[in-house]
Amino acid sequence: MSEPDVTIWHNPRCSKSRGALELLIERGIDPSVVLYLETSPTRGQLVDVLAKLGTDDPRAITRTGEPRYRDLGLGGADNDTLLDALAANPALIERPIVIRGDRAVVARPSERVLELLD
Repeated sequence: MSEPDVTIWHNPRCSKSRGALELLIERGIDPSVVLYLETSPTRGQLVDVLAKLGTDDPRAITRTGEPRYRDLGLGGADNDTLLDALAANPALIERPIVIRGDRAVVARPSERVLELLD
């Protein structure tokens, strides 16, 4: 079954991302795969994903442990600054993010993707 409304922001080098993609495929879902490190999401896309996650806090999708996060001094950054940083530095975006319709999950652990398939 093809599910055109399922999208995964995917990093093939990440085991959690590979695991989430594998779970989708095992369930017969052929998601749209966005290699977000190559095609960085826009600020608008980030805001949209946050809404689908049920938050407006960019830290919900930010890899705060990344050296780049510290290098940019984002610890005390406001939401606008953080959104701009995520759009400019996609490696700071948590992975994978799986989107289905008007809902999304950060699939860490990978099994969280199953929440979208209910």
